[in-house]
Parts: sequence; C-alpha cells; structure tokens
Amino acid sequence: MHITLRHLRIFEAVARHGSISRAAGELHLTQPAVSMQMKQLEEQIGLPLVEQIGRRICLTEAGQTLRVHAGDIACRMANLNAAMVQFLGLERGLLRLAVVSTANYFLPALIAEFNARHPGVRISLQVGNREFVLSALADSRTDLAITGQPPDGVDVVAQNFKDNPLVIISSPRHALVGQEQVSMVRLAEEALVMREPGSGTRAAAERQFAALGLTIRAGCEFSTNEAIKQAVRAGLGVAVVSAQTIELELQTGCLAVLSVEGFPIMRQWYVVHRTQHRLSASATTFRDRLLALDPAGMPHMSHKRGARVRASA
Repeated sequence: MHITLRHLRIFEAVARHGSISRAAGELHLTQPAVSMQMKQLEEQIGLPLVEQIGRRICLTEAGQTLRVHAGDIACRMANLNAAMVQFLGLERGLLRLAVVSTANYFLPALIAEFNARHPGVRISLQVGNREFVLSALADSRTDLAITGQPPDGVDVVAQNFKDNPLVIISSPRHALVGQEQVSMVRLAEEALVMREPGSGTRAAAERQFAALGLTIRAGCEFSTNEAIKQAVRAGLGVAVVSAQTIELELQTGCLAVLSVEGFPIMRQWYVVHRTQHRLSASATTFRDRLLALDPAGMPHMSHKRGARVRASA
C-alpha cells in the first residue's frame, strides 16, 4: 500500500465538499486530475471510499474511517509546519557551542545578548581545552567550535573574528617588571607556570621557545586560567596567557605584563564548523554575530577579518 500526502489532501477536500468539482477548485486542480487521484487512492487501499448519491459524493464506511485519520494527519502536518517556521524564526531550537576555556572571558556577554533576542533558543555550552573542543567538533557533538587555532585533519570551515594576543604575566613585584624588551634567553631562566597538555596556549608557548632553541623551565601546571593567575600572583613563576583573561587584574594592579621580545604572540579567534554540517538558523545567526564584532576592539589584525580557512584530512 502506497498512500501519499497528496492522496490524503485531495481525499480530505472531496470528503469535506462532497463534490469533485468544488474540491478541484479549492486545490487549483482539474476535475480529471482529482478523479484520477481518488481512483489511485482506492486502488491502493483496495476498498471503495466514496459513492455517488444523486449529485453528491458520500463516503463509504471505509471512507469515513479514512477521513478521521486523514484529518489527524493534516493536523499533525500543520503542527509540523508551524514548528519548522518557529525554528526558522529562531523562536525555538538548540545551539550547541564547544569553546576553549579562554573564550569564557568574552563569550558570556555575546551569549546573553543572543539569549535576550532569541529566548526560545536553548544554548548548550561545553568548555574545555583545545583538544576537547576539537574532539567535539570531529564527533559532531557541537554546531560551532570557538578556538584559537583551526584544526588539522578535519574538513572544516574556520573564520577568524577577533584578535587573541598572548602575553607574559608576572607578579607586580617581579624583578623583570618595568624592564624593556626582556630577552627570551633571560625569560627562559624563569619558572613558567603552564596550562595542561592539549591547551592551545601551552602549544603556542612551546612553539615560541622551540623556535629559538630554548628549553622551558617548567613550573606548576594547571588546567584553568584562573588557577594560573593565582599562582603567578603568589610568585610561583611567570606565565603565557591570553591578554583577554587579565583585564580585571591589570585594572586592579594584581598582575603585570612583562615586555618580552617576540611578545605578544598575535593569534586569532576562530569560529569553526564541519564543512558537511548544515548549520541551523540559530548557529548561522550566532556565527554571523561573531563575525560582525566591532573591529575597533580588535587591533593588530594579522589576517583579513572573516577569512575562510579550510583544513582537510
């Protein structure tokens, strides 16, 4: 048995009007087309659905039963259409974000803005290091990923939207505070408080030292930026962090930024999604909001804003 929605729509109109001609007029079809669809429907079911009584078409017992179910299906289809319109209009839906922990320092304000405009859209936020975020992206457990470096080995579209400068911080009482252009050789003598393996910030710091043939004097290791800042304030060493994580500490004088050759390391923030993953209306809207951020808040852009970067396996 092969019954289509078109069959049911035509049958429902015929049953409601009791007339082939009036049903055809409502559906903007010819009478022969309606008659043919009705005949096909009866052939598929194997039972007569209508009978001619005078000038009026009446339903058989099987036709009456079918009309009840056809009406139920029509109602469900109307509800489905309405639900899809809500998704398109951002009245409901789910937006899944996977972000590196450093993005927590600027992302909440953007999420709050999005939520105020689209309160019906639920946001699921996963926070971790770069390794965690890229795993979520590769496994399609997120719609959008926000990271400081596009992944290799995964077919993605990555668009940069904001500068992410990495700086060297220390306690304000550190001996190097106030010195101009401290050499990397001198910096290598200091204990470096570091993020855990898998962190993009850690990887950037390791590349910077390795490029000069220097060995990092590893100090304590922490999995959060807040713990690193507290350790540096306590005098456990210096650290490489995103400048966006220390705005409050610089205002209050709790931390200092050292002047070191080769720093700041200018990195970018990227919003990333799988090439084959069709973005929902909510994901597209949030991505576009990121790409529309005020350029005045992004000095020293080293790449064209919004440039698309593809990385393939």
